[in-house]
Amino acid sequence: MDLATDPHILSIGEALMDIVVPADSPIAAVEIPGGSPANVAMTLGRLGRNVGLQTWLAHDERGDILEEHFTASHVVITEESFGADHTPTALAKLNEKGAATYTFDLDWCPNSPIAVSTQARIVHSGSIAAVIEPGAHAVLDAMITARQHAIITYDPNARPALMGTPEEALATVNKFIGISDVVKVSDEDIAWLTNGREIEDVVRDWLTAGPSLIVVTKGKEGAAAFTSSGVRRSIPAGDVKVEDTVGAGDSFMGGLIDALWSLGLVGAMSRPALRELDAAKVDFILERAATIGDITVSRAGANPPWLSELAEFLA
Repeated sequence: MDLATDPHILSIGEALMDIVVPADSPIAAVEIPGGSPANVAMTLGRLGRNVGLQTWLAHDERGDILEEHFTASHVVITEESFGADHTPTALAKLNEKGAATYTFDLDWCPNSPIAVSTQARIVHSGSIAAVIEPGAHAVLDAMITARQHAIITYDPNARPALMGTPEEALATVNKFIGISDVVKVSDEDIAWLTNGREIEDVVRDWLTAGPSLIVVTKGKEGAAAFTSSGVRRSIPAGDVKVEDTVGAGDSFMGGLIDALWSLGLVGAMSRPALRELDAAKVDFILERAATIGDITVSRAGANPPWLSELAEFLA
């Protein structure tokens, strides 16, 4: 796949090494490739989509492992992605329920301006890449420019340890909300960013800022979708045994983008259709994303399903 000539999805943001520490055995830490935008790209690559990743890595041992890991899932990493002094890490400490708390060691200084091919039909970013300077400003500029030819998707994926105060983080998040077509956000992110405001009040405000679709994930309560045209749909959480939640939201986001591609909602020309989503299409988007997320939480680490595994799960 050639990013210059082939229609594709571009995910912009961090790829890093997750150092996962189990709750019951702290000395049994394992290193697993991760990073929210990179995991989104991996999900899409495994689902058979043409996908590129603009990230920020070093040519060190961990960087080489990350490159091998993501390219094995059919992700094309841009040449501009290799310029960091060291490959970033995230220490993920799991509690007894499998939920992760993160401590990060990274910088985010991608080349500016970030190059986005006109063949990119969907451009995604979020998480650390959309808040850590100087890269966050470059990401915002790239996504604004990409709106001319692409649908823009965004996941705040809040990391309080890196984002300053909730008020500071929300100001940045609102900038990305305003230029995005589709937003995925967790109920926990909304609670932290807005000091516990009601979800529907926050979503209503965000929908007036520009997005056509906002999907709120709610953990064991499933997910809910809200459109600018007034459609409201929800889906319960799947009946799966949770191994851990590492990468679950990223897999859900990847599944959401995959559903958009399946529906032909790609490229700037599809923006009017995206604004007129009906309940059936919203249900399809929710079901696709939730199923992919369910498979991911049923096994350790950020390990989204391959297309063949998804087909087997749905059979």
